[in-house]
Amino acid sequence: MTSTLPNDNIKNIDEKITNKLISEIIRDRIKNKGTRFSANDNIADFINPGELKVLEKEVASRIKDLLKSLVIDVDNDHNTQETAERVSKMYLNEVFKGRYHEQPKVTSFPNDKNLDEIYTVGPITVRSACSHHLVPILGECWIGIKPGSKVIGLSKFARVADWVFSRPHIQEEAVMILADEIEKLCEPKGLGIIVKAQHYCMKWRGVKEPNTSMINSVVRGDFRHDISLKQEFFELVKQQSSNNNY
Repeated sequence: MTSTLPNDNIKNIDEKITNKLISEIIRDRIKNKGTRFSANDNIADFINPGELKVLEKEVASRIKDLLKSLVIDVDNDHNTQETAERVSKMYLNEVFKGRYHEQPKVTSFPNDKNLDEIYTVGPITVRSACSHHLVPILGECWIGIKPGSKVIGLSKFARVADWVFSRPHIQEEAVMILADEIEKLCEPKGLGIIVKAQHYCMKWRGVKEPNTSMINSVVRGDFRHDISLKQEFFELVKQQSSNNNY
């Protein structure tokens, strides 16, 4: 005799599946894998094709509720009638794309000529958002490399930096995450990164200091152990930034 579920049970299961938000479905996948999903983590591996468009609609609905809670007449105010949809697309596909989209394709090449002289790339413009207030962090980044067994194109450094910084961050962690990604891509013998940025959580609100910036760096491999190499890196960055008024 074949056993069957009562119709009421089938209906309850269908309702649970139908009523589950796409954010809950994605979150459950991440939790089942025991993976972290903090503000500056990439979760693209847990988003199936087509789900990002569904998530856009859910986020837009939440933003619309926020606007209503701010006592903005989104139904009749022509300036904000489509704000929720615009903000949702902006977060998921632009300013926070580093969370929801895969890393840009980066092809590496063997270091056939055994290049061992350091070089720097910069300034690279970086744009992020403070994870405490979700207001902009705008700045510049310099990357120094002592090549190892692999090399990548110069433009790829800018693409990866943009992907890493396009998440809610604190600057100290963003620089470390960028260093991790570059090490995976080209396995350099030495790596140095400097970021100088202005934070609108200080510039626009709070203490409202318009000219204050934050500078931090990370050095790894030969850059960390060879003082002269580290000094050369900082000197090259100084030369690249000397004509920049940021």
